[in-house]
Amino acid sequence: MSSGTTQAVASQVVGAPAQAPGLAPADTGPAPIEVVNAMVAYDGRPVLRSVSFTAPKGKLVGIVGPNGAGKSTLLKAILGLVRLDSGTVRVFGLPLKNIRRRVAYVPQTEAVDWDFPVTAMDVVLMGSYAGLGLFGRPGVKQRTEAQVALEQVGMTDFADRHIRRLSGGQQQRVFLARALCQQADILLLDEPFAGVDAATEQAIFDLMDRLTAEGKTLIVVNHDLSVLDRFDLLMLLNQQIVAFGPTEHVATDENLRLTYGGRLSLLERADTTLQHAGPEMQ
Repeated sequence: MSSGTTQAVASQVVGAPAQAPGLAPADTGPAPIEVVNAMVAYDGRPVLRSVSFTAPKGKLVGIVGPNGAGKSTLLKAILGLVRLDSGTVRVFGLPLKNIRRRVAYVPQTEAVDWDFPVTAMDVVLMGSYAGLGLFGRPGVKQRTEAQVALEQVGMTDFADRHIRRLSGGQQQRVFLARALCQQADILLLDEPFAGVDAATEQAIFDLMDRLTAEGKTLIVVNHDLSVLDRFDLLMLLNQQIVAFGPTEHVATDENLRLTYGGRLSLLERADTTLQHAGPEMQ
């Protein structure tokens, strides 16, 4: 894929997202997330190249691309977990350090130390720590909020179970509950559907739909092309943005082939999904 071709495709959707069909009118305040010309390299090897996008309020944003495309790195760059070689990230118009509590992160399960001696309730309570100060401890209010969060993800009965003894899908639900307990306005989720069954996937999507209806912004790294139609906005990423905008305009055969380089086994699954979704996704 040539740089010129990629930029040409990206500019069709990324260049003027506020006017793209399907996008809500721009909010009068600063955007929840604005990334401008972000570049990241590991040991001199570029991972992200000139990535720029704005995530509006109350939208479910999906990020898809091949392995090594920089999807997880982009989330970590937004969170300040990896250093930008150039570019800026603003959260509600401010540097993240000034507003960190308003951003919650659900990492990949493989990045978690499952031997750490904590229960599901302990993990969820961690979401309240940011508001307690350096020496604060969760009290009745925080435990009540944690119970509510566990109930929202259907994990009330597992509150006292060690996190290691939960299934992959249950662990994902617990980390979602931790993000809910944080009461953040922005949630960044890295592969939340990895290793979960169909029922858990549906439950997570239902929860995300409720959160966006409340005005929260969710950015989700996802590898499953069969669920693209569930996202309000879609970013196709392969080190740089191939296309970004309303899913029905971005999830085209041409854009997917530019992103994945003709990996037909993945693209055929996407084609099937688009066909089943009806004419509005063609």
